[in-house]
Amino acid sequence: MPEIYHVTTATDWNAAKAQGFYEHPSLKEEGFIHCSQDHQVAGVLERYFGGQTGLVKLVIDTDKLTSKFVFDWSPTTKDTFPHIYGPINIDAVTEVVEL
Repeated sequence: MPEIYHVTTATDWNAAKAQGFYEHPSLKEEGFIHCSQDHQVAGVLERYFGGQTGLVKLVIDTDKLTSKFVFDWSPTTKDTFPHIYGPINIDAVTEVVEL
């Protein structure tokens, strides 16, 4: 079971569970939802979520995703990151970790 991760707020995750899928604003703005590999999560938290509370890390089973995911190159960090090109189906999230 290959896993990738997405950081969001507990509030947004709870709303996603109620509607049956998760979407991040980046899906409409950039065409995909940003995700990370395990070793990249700390850097993502530092770069984009400093000082925020109420965060959760979604553990996503890529075998269960109904939307396409691709590893894309990020020139700003000089690394590849997984991006999901569509909504995240709730059953693909195998664990939610409070941060």
